[in-house]
Amino acid sequence: MGDVAMTVPVLSGLVHQYPNVKVTVLTRGFFAPLFQGIPNVVVYAADVKGKHKGVLGLYKLFKELTTLQIDAVADLHYVLRSSILKTFFRLTNIPFVQIDKGRAGKKALTAHTNKVFRPLQSTHQRYADVFAVLGFPIDLESVAPASQSEISATIEKVVGPKTEKWIGIAPFAAFEGKMYPLSQMRKVVKALCENKDFKILLFGGGKKEEQQLDIWAVEFKNCVNMAGKIAFEEELTVISQLDLMVAMDSGNAHLAAIYGIPTITFWGVTHPYAGFYPFGQDPNNALLADREQYPLIPTSVYGNKFPKGYESVMETIAPEAVIDKINAVLNRR
Repeated sequence: MGDVAMTVPVLSGLVHQYPNVKVTVLTRGFFAPLFQGIPNVVVYAADVKGKHKGVLGLYKLFKELTTLQIDAVADLHYVLRSSILKTFFRLTNIPFVQIDKGRAGKKALTAHTNKVFRPLQSTHQRYADVFAVLGFPIDLESVAPASQSEISATIEKVVGPKTEKWIGIAPFAAFEGKMYPLSQMRKVVKALCENKDFKILLFGGGKKEEQQLDIWAVEFKNCVNMAGKIAFEEELTVISQLDLMVAMDSGNAHLAAIYGIPTITFWGVTHPYAGFYPFGQDPNNALLADREQYPLIPTSVYGNKFPKGYESVMETIAPEAVIDKINAVLNRR
């Protein structure tokens, strides 16, 4: 979800700077709400577990796409499926440009020996570079955040009226190397819930995560578990109304960034230098694990690889430091 969310500000910049361009986003249907409200952008749903599954399914998808009068293809993902589609598009005269993921730089950044610790190009800029090759350079500096959505009766029934500052907390990530220990995050949630001017909204997905968030929602006042309570489109509306998002190096951070919501992010065995920092966010809002104690950070781009002894790097970020950062960011609003 994070990769898809990061395309949103880039596509917004594209269509606003080139108003005669029409964009068809090929992605899972679930992600369609991300692109609502962007002019000249429509979603074509790929059913990769159904009719578009496998090579034959991708060929069927290719044939469907050729009926859309596409003039060029920008592959912002560059995975096996999109590379197979590229092979099919070679049967046509339609240009097909794939993202440069900068694999060599990322390998050097995450190396255990001869590490090259320097910031790499942002993923947003890598996306923009694809369009530049196609003749549409994008000025990312001028991209405006998406507008807030109006709170519906369904949302208000779950969250209540917005009479406090809404702080979103998304404590989960795809890999443990990117997760702040739940025992320490609980201390953060507990401290925030003691402030009657705050309402804490918990975000996550999956049954196990929902159960954990339910425990906190029951334990603490001013705390609401959003996981599994509303549809994805409504969840985006809630995120657009937040005063602050607190998240891991994960999808929820990128969702909040779409709307220009101040976002505090945690970085364990990953690091902002890899290029996945949320769009338009203050670099000072990154909470980093201690590299003096764990000099091999970042050990991987996605947080799925780390050497023995690096399981607890996030513990070097004290809950008190998190709370101080939250208060500092809110006071700047």
